[in-house]
Amino acid sequence: MARKPPRYNPPPRSYDREREYEPSNKSKFNLNYGTIALFGGTFILGIGVGIGFSSTASFNPENVASREVIDRSAPNAELCVQFGSSAIVTDMRVFVTLNPFNVFVTQPIMQPGCVLRRNNWTILEQNKLLDSRQVSDCKNRMNTFGFTGPLEGKPKIDCIYQNEAAGNLFVNQPGAVGPRPETDKF
Repeated sequence: MARKPPRYNPPPRSYDREREYEPSNKSKFNLNYGTIALFGGTFILGIGVGIGFSSTASFNPENVASREVIDRSAPNAELCVQFGSSAIVTDMRVFVTLNPFNVFVTQPIMQPGCVLRRNNWTILEQNKLLDSRQVSDCKNRMNTFGFTGPLEGKPKIDCIYQNEAAGNLFVNQPGAVGPRPETDKF
């Protein structure tokens, strides 16, 4: 008797050959909106806590951290902000020896001060803190006045020169050559 060939049974319609090689649905990581929101909230909270721990800004006199603190500390603060600019004044002495050549610097003394714009010198004249000779000498050298201490007391007033070649190294971009041009000239 002749053997009959085996009968071919096609696979069921729901059978997909590509599914044979895919991992099962149980091993996939499903993200829903709740999980994403939880991860996002944790991330934002972590950034906030990190900023809070790493922030060293305090507003006590030992730590000057902002322009507002310097403005509030300036002598005659309202007058200074209106007619000039608050400043940090550094007083120190430099000793230079020539044989042998050495440079020695005293410990600097930091104190709040104010730099007046050139067109506001009359404030110092009206308070009889400067005489006409001092104003004339300072004006001839194209300088301005700066002071420490309240104007009502005994302020220390100096004719000061704006050093435009010094540049602010905190503002200059890395790799830039020379200082940036200043916009607010005194």
